[in-house]
Amino acid sequence: MRYEILGRLRVVDDEGSTSLTARKMETLLAVLLGRADQVVTTDQLIAEIWGDRPPQRVNAALHVYISQLRKFLDRPGRPASPIVTRQQGYLLHLGEDTLDVNDFQRLVNRGREAAQRGRHEEAVAHFEGALSLWRGRALNDVQDGPILYWYVTWLEEARLECVEMLNDAYLVLSRHREVVGRLYVLTGEHPLRESFYRQLMLALFRSERQADALKVYQHARERLNAELGLEPCRPLRELQGAILRGDELLKHTVA
Repeated sequence: MRYEILGRLRVVDDEGSTSLTARKMETLLAVLLGRADQVVTTDQLIAEIWGDRPPQRVNAALHVYISQLRKFLDRPGRPASPIVTRQQGYLLHLGEDTLDVNDFQRLVNRGREAAQRGRHEEAVAHFEGALSLWRGRALNDVQDGPILYWYVTWLEEARLECVEMLNDAYLVLSRHREVVGRLYVLTGEHPLRESFYRQLMLALFRSERQADALKVYQHARERLNAELGLEPCRPLRELQGAILRGDELLKHTVA
């Protein structure tokens, strides 16, 4: 069985994929998957599912949801439920089941290692494979409680880091024209993430669009000043200076 949370939460088996329609059940499974093979305490589960408004006899209600979730995850031939009761709470034991987040992390790590070894074509393949696992925002809107909020935040940061490394690999491989459009979208979606401005400026400069590269810097500077009262970071300022000088080194290295 495979659990997928890089998008809407779903469970995939030989019969296809299934999703939970009850929001509280979906939240329960999401929390247990976010802490797979770790105990999630009863108090933590209650906070994730009901927030600061738990119902009367909340422990009994949680027990009902656990029982329903066990039935949902039951499959013919499975010796035991993946949900295990512990003294302080519950855990979801992955065992031989898979989780798409683990596959994503594995591919990112392989891509990072390949890039560090100078095998950039291989790195691109791993990074693109990692990003292809995403079907949308992780867990969609199932992120009310503190555990899921920070888990989804971490996942999104990991995704953006993968995108950054993929862009850098493209630039090293002189595939700068391929990333210009993507980087314009990324700077629009993440206007305070200076690394995307840096990559876009470099890609434009290498595409013989020096003026557009400098406009990107000016836009980044105005946005950072307006939003945070800050000047661009040093690497971005240095890149602007190198572009103004027409530094030939920028055509061959990643800034």
